[in-house]
Amino acid sequence: MNQAIKRVWVALTAMFLICLGALSYIQFFNAETLNDNALNKRQLFREFDLPRGAILVDGKPIAESVETDDGQFNYQRKYTDPELYAHLTGYYSLANGTTQLESELNDWLTGSSSDLLFDRLAGMFTGQKAEGASVELTIDGKLQQAAYDAIPDGLRASVVVTDPKTGEILSMVSKPTFDTNDLAVHSTSEAAKNMKKISEIDGLSPYVNPAIGDLVSPGSSFKILSTVAALESEHYDMNTVIKNPASVNYPGSSNTMNNFYEGICGRRSEATLEFIFAQSCNTPYMEISQKLGLEKFADVTERFGFGQQLDIPQSVTPSQFPTKYITAAQLAQMAIGQYNNKVTPLQMNMAAMAIANDGVIMKPNMVKKVTAPDLRVIEEPKPEKFSTATTPEVAADLKSLMKGPVQSGTAMNAAVPGVDLRAKTGTAQVKTLEDGTPIVNSWITGFAPADDPQVAITVTIQQVDYNTGHNTAGAIMKKMVEAVFNK
Repeated sequence: MNQAIKRVWVALTAMFLICLGALSYIQFFNAETLNDNALNKRQLFREFDLPRGAILVDGKPIAESVETDDGQFNYQRKYTDPELYAHLTGYYSLANGTTQLESELNDWLTGSSSDLLFDRLAGMFTGQKAEGASVELTIDGKLQQAAYDAIPDGLRASVVVTDPKTGEILSMVSKPTFDTNDLAVHSTSEAAKNMKKISEIDGLSPYVNPAIGDLVSPGSSFKILSTVAALESEHYDMNTVIKNPASVNYPGSSNTMNNFYEGICGRRSEATLEFIFAQSCNTPYMEISQKLGLEKFADVTERFGFGQQLDIPQSVTPSQFPTKYITAAQLAQMAIGQYNNKVTPLQMNMAAMAIANDGVIMKPNMVKKVTAPDLRVIEEPKPEKFSTATTPEVAADLKSLMKGPVQSGTAMNAAVPGVDLRAKTGTAQVKTLEDGTPIVNSWITGFAPADDPQVAITVTIQQVDYNTGHNTAGAIMKKMVEAVFNK
């Protein structure tokens, strides 16, 4: 063969193989990445012409695709009670992509899941458009509405209600919120305008579900875990008398840890955990933290779920209890829920779940069942254990201690006659205003009834003055308990 022709042949063959390889890589190996790329609108355009599955609560759609005659696409995504469910459903938008459950459940909702392969194959022969599956949530619509109504407008707050025996999420609400229909419009310019308006709402991100995405200092609600650590150790039991000074210096510092000056901790210079826990005294936890050390706290927080990835199926931001380069003073602060101890509202709900369920945390879950277009159930998640957070004996001790705040301590305003609520409050100071007003995160987390827990309830209010936060968190808890038990 002529040498020149041979070289041309080799070059052409090489280029053919390169093109074939690139095409194969794109079609087979990189297809999913390209489809999921936020800049790739082709997949989204195709999906807008398909009947997307519904997201259901109590058998009724809170998100569904309805036929439209606007000339652009065959279907329009419609949200019912959008402000109530915005942080759960997220949105399905031509201009802004998809978020939250609309994103996490996309394979089922579009019918592209492997569970619906035969439905897609059947559609090829019948000529029918492939329909997506419907997803029923574990959310109780009445409790969702009660939580929404219980949070006063103008506050940045979240409420989480779960079944501690199964992990099912019965309610998850946050304010401020927004109308997801504003982002589901077909007009990209209108959607962009609406997104700008929504993004300007103080305390709101349309991309984040605060109940699982916001990391907040837990304050004294974290004392549930600190007390677990104490009782698991050889140093403390329910009868141990612990020093309870009004203030105590942090190790190696002239700065002090103080008990709340308006509380009644000052009535006892030493006390057992029953009094300390009920009145949420701080200074005893200085001694506890120094005696137990960082390793013990790290072990307990890991068992309760800190630092672990969790999908419900929304992706939950892992809570943080730093374990590197922590001084003794910083550990003391973290033992009372301050410094860089940061949690999601769901995390503190899981703490309540653990105590209610004899030390076992069931995996939080929001999906009840997935149903194919022919009404065939293709997925029905079963209760799943997440972790053993502590022993049944220690959980029983905490269950006893959590009676104190409701009966005679910091959670008295959450009490509901006829319901044995167990709870722990928390206040974490964020900053101080120029006039001296402390701005705090307020918490209350607990469960009821004590002898047979049906629900774990957590309330979080972010960046509010102390009196508003403390009084409102307890009031919201009370309303939720009344809603659950029809009081």
